Amino acid sequence: MINPFLQAALNVISMMAMLTPEPGKPFLKKDKKAMGDISGVIGLTGEMKGVVVVSFSTGAACKIVGAMLGEVFTELNAEISDAVGELTNMISGDARRQLAQIGHNFEAGLPTIVSGPGHEIEAITKGPVIAIPYKVEGHEFVVEASFES
Repeated sequence: MINPFLQAALNVISMMAMLTPEPGKPFLKKDKKAMGDISGVIGLTGEMKGVVVVSFSTGAACKIVGAMLGEVFTELNAEISDAVGELTNMISGDARRQLAQIGHNFEAGLPTIVSGPGHEIEAITKGPVIAIPYKVEGHEFVVEASFES
């Protein structure tokens, strides 16, 4: 179930920002603390309940959104917040498309944005949270996915 999310982040960031993220080794997340400074959260429903979180360091958010919009950003602002929501939606959508191809169908809610250093995200699922870290030009972001039947 995690591979579609790994691939979706690569697809979306490379297509939208013309940047190539480098995935790290997926791991089991043990706490609620976000791995970045701004996170997009989107719930999934269907055969299972799930949640996708895309959490960006300030540097990654500024780099990716700046590349998407052809601007230079140095701090989080409303434009970056909107773009993080859209990126979360697109990553979730691409992963859901891939999951549907193997027989797992999900509907997504609207993304919610949470920001601030050390913010926490309470999981809406009781399942394990798998996190996939990425680096893009030295800046980090993480895609998390969790499901329960």
